[in-house]
Amino acid sequence: MQGIINFIREYKYIIVPILVWFGIQLFKFIYDLVTTKKINFKRILQAGGMPSSHTAVVVALTTMVARDVGINSPLFGVSLIFSFIVMYDAAGVRRAAGKQAKLLNKIVQTPGLSGVEVQEKLVEVLGHTPVQVFVGALIGIIVGFIF
Repeated sequence: MQGIINFIREYKYIIVPILVWFGIQLFKFIYDLVTTKKINFKRILQAGGMPSSHTAVVVALTTMVARDVGINSPLFGVSLIFSFIVMYDAAGVRRAAGKQAKLLNKIVQTPGLSGVEVQEKLVEVLGHTPVQVFVGALIGIIVGFIF
């Protein structure tokens, strides 16, 4: 048992973020199952939805770094900037790409408007709302302080 605890302590910067990601994705899968009454295994790996697992992962990592090496550390600075980039991407760039995918799917499906033949719809749920990012950050902070 002591060996497992030491292993987790030694590799917590890898293990904890992976567990956070898996836990949030599992929550999204179960929530989707309850609300739609359909099993969608793709939901485990899909991006988007409440909360942002990307944000939770990077913020948990940043919080653990802050606790272990302090906020004056260069490692904390790198981790914090990395977190900001991920959160901006989740709520900005990927959300915009999801909106564009939704519009393109409508255009392609409109009879007579497009001569383009599509094999499958574009993925529309790519990014996050600011609230989803905020909740992901909150989860990341809590998990980072616990571990």
